[in-house]
Amino acid sequence: MTEAKGIDRAGKVRAGEELNAEAVSQWLHALGVPVEGIPDVTQFSGGASNWTYRLQYSQHDLILRRPPAGTKAKSAHDMGREYNVQKALKPFYPAVPTMMGLCEDETLIGAQFYVMERIAGIIPRRRLPQGVTLSAGDTRRLCETMLDKLVELHRIDVAEAGLESLGKGAGYVQRQVSGWSDRYGKARTWNTPTFKFVREWLAANIPNDARTCLIHNDWRFDNLVLDPKDLTNIIGVLDWEMATLGDPLMDLGSMLAYWVEAGDPYLMKLTQRQPTTLPGMMKRREVVDYYLQKSGLQVDNFAFYEVFGLFRLAAIAQQIYYRYYHRQTRNPAFKNLWIMVNYFDWRCRRIIRQSGK
Repeated sequence: MTEAKGIDRAGKVRAGEELNAEAVSQWLHALGVPVEGIPDVTQFSGGASNWTYRLQYSQHDLILRRPPAGTKAKSAHDMGREYNVQKALKPFYPAVPTMMGLCEDETLIGAQFYVMERIAGIIPRRRLPQGVTLSAGDTRRLCETMLDKLVELHRIDVAEAGLESLGKGAGYVQRQVSGWSDRYGKARTWNTPTFKFVREWLAANIPNDARTCLIHNDWRFDNLVLDPKDLTNIIGVLDWEMATLGDPLMDLGSMLAYWVEAGDPYLMKLTQRQPTTLPGMMKRREVVDYYLQKSGLQVDNFAFYEVFGLFRLAAIAQQIYYRYYHRQTRNPAFKNLWIMVNYFDWRCRRIIRQSGK
């Protein structure tokens, strides 16, 4: 079957990451999924996080997720947690993919994994796929839809969804500031700043939790799937591995750290991963105002959440650079991350000065 222009597709399976498709097919059949034969197996690019494969059968189009080689399921790549969050959430949030099954037997393919239905659509990355365009008006509507979907997520009754045990309750903001500060300190190298001023400012200005709700924790355009027939319609939300119970304003602040505007400095534009510079796209200030108006939440000064989001992103970049610096990875894409960490420190200080706090 020919797919619409711009549909996100997988590519050739990377060497050393081959999948035992026959074993997976037998497992699916035992679950009652009526797959036939051996699927055509392709793999989505990336791989720094979980490995993601497409299993294309004659009558079923499925996605398999598993942790990278050498990791344990009960760590940062907990397949059971990721699967169970989505399975519980699906009846309340239709944009979640339909789960097919979780395999906790690591002997089958060498790791735990789960399988879900594929949502065929367009994923809006830094540049839209070739031949796919959005008018300024449609871009604005897509932006509003994206934020409406976030508000919808934050309104889900976690008790009704059976997700009350996902987080640790009140004190989320405090735990996040302390935790990311510790992680940054442990990963710092000689050529990156201490972030002392920023870390102390965050610790001294911790607000009470706005409220506790289900948060995605990695909300970006490139984790969304758009309807090929209407690019302003979001039909899928992906990558739930960091979802937890927390403060919705922290979710928004972390999202803004990736929000690059057309007029931003060159270094900020180097971080761009989503099409937020398209004509018609909201500015960061507009994003905050729109979300607050739709959610009904109030905040005196959003600077804390914006600074936290940037500091969190700096800590993530520094953890990756730390691995490169100590030769735990030789990926050349990580070579200059230390420059970005320095830039994030400068940007955080600038936002703090402008906030007047």
